[in-house]
Amino acid sequence: AALARLVAEAAAEAAASEGRFALGLSGGSLVELLARELPAALGAAPGADPARWLVALCDERLVPPEHPDSTAGAYRVRRGTG
Repeated sequence: AALARLVAEAAAEAAASEGRFALGLSGGSLVELLARELPAALGAAPGADPARWLVALCDERLVPPEHPDSTAGAYRVRRGTG
Protein backbone atom coordinates (compact mmCIF):
# COMPACT_ATOMS: atom_id res chain seq x y z
CA ALA A 1 0.00 0.00 0.00
CA ALA A 2 2.89 2.37 0.77
CA LEU A 3 4.39 1.85 -2.69
CA ALA A 4 1.04 2.53 -4.36
CA ARG A 5 0.64 5.74 -2.35
CA LEU A 6 4.17 6.80 -3.31
CA VAL A 7 3.44 6.21 -7.01
CA ALA A 8 0.13 8.10 -6.83
CA GLU A 9 1.69 11.05 -4.99
CA ALA A 10 4.63 11.20 -7.43
CA ALA A 11 2.19 11.05 -10.34
CA ALA A 12 0.14 13.95 -9.00
CA GLU A 13 3.26 16.03 -8.36
CA ALA A 14 4.76 15.29 -11.79
CA ALA A 15 1.50 15.97 -13.60
CA ALA A 16 1.19 19.33 -11.83
CA SER A 17 4.74 20.43 -12.58
CA GLU A 18 5.60 18.65 -15.83
CA GLY A 19 2.20 17.83 -17.31
CA ARG A 20 2.90 14.09 -17.28
CA PHE A 21 4.30 11.26 -15.17
CA ALA A 22 6.73 8.64 -16.44
CA LEU A 23 6.86 5.23 -14.78
CA GLY A 24 8.82 2.07 -15.56
CA LEU A 25 7.15 -1.13 -14.42
CA SER A 26 8.68 -4.55 -13.98
CA GLY A 27 6.72 -7.77 -13.72
CA GLY A 28 6.72 -10.41 -11.03
CA SER A 29 4.97 -9.67 -7.75
CA LEU A 30 4.67 -5.97 -8.64
CA VAL A 31 1.81 -6.74 -11.04
CA GLU A 32 -0.47 -8.15 -8.31
CA LEU A 33 0.57 -5.53 -5.77
CA LEU A 34 -0.26 -2.60 -8.05
CA ALA A 35 -3.47 -4.20 -9.29
CA ARG A 36 -4.62 -4.53 -5.69
CA GLU A 37 -3.37 -1.27 -4.16
CA LEU A 38 -3.05 1.37 -6.89
CA PRO A 39 -6.75 2.07 -7.60
CA ALA A 40 -7.42 3.20 -4.01
CA ALA A 41 -4.19 5.21 -3.90
CA LEU A 42 -5.14 7.00 -7.12
CA GLY A 43 -8.55 7.82 -5.70
CA ALA A 44 -6.89 9.46 -2.70
CA ALA A 45 -4.40 11.52 -4.75
CA PRO A 46 -6.13 14.29 -6.69
CA GLY A 47 -4.27 15.07 -9.88
CA ALA A 48 -2.77 11.58 -10.31
CA ASP A 49 -4.72 11.09 -13.54
CA PRO A 50 -3.39 7.96 -15.34
CA ALA A 51 -4.24 9.62 -18.68
CA ARG A 52 -1.16 11.79 -18.07
CA TRP A 53 1.14 8.79 -17.51
CA LEU A 54 3.83 7.46 -19.80
CA VAL A 55 4.33 3.83 -18.80
CA ALA A 56 7.29 1.73 -19.91
CA LEU A 57 7.27 -2.00 -19.29
CA CYS A 58 10.71 -3.18 -18.24
CA ASP A 59 11.19 -6.75 -19.38
CA GLU A 60 14.41 -8.55 -20.21
CA ARG A 61 12.61 -11.38 -21.99
CA LEU A 62 11.68 -11.24 -25.64
CA VAL A 63 8.36 -13.05 -25.70
CA PRO A 64 5.00 -12.21 -27.30
CA PRO A 65 2.33 -10.60 -25.07
CA GLU A 66 0.36 -13.87 -25.00
CA HIS A 67 3.31 -15.78 -23.48
CA PRO A 68 2.98 -16.62 -19.75
CA ASP A 69 6.31 -14.86 -19.05
CA SER A 70 5.27 -11.57 -20.68
CA THR A 71 5.20 -8.53 -18.44
CA ALA A 72 2.85 -6.72 -20.84
CA GLY A 73 0.55 -9.72 -20.84
CA ALA A 74 0.54 -9.88 -17.04
CA TYR A 75 -0.54 -6.25 -16.72
CA ARG A 76 -3.16 -6.65 -19.44
CA VAL A 77 -4.70 -9.68 -17.68
CA ARG A 78 -4.70 -7.96 -14.26
CA ARG A 79 -6.42 -4.96 -15.84
CA GLY A 80 -9.10 -7.26 -17.16
CA THR A 81 -8.50 -6.73 -20.86
CA GLY A 82 -6.57 -9.90 -21.62
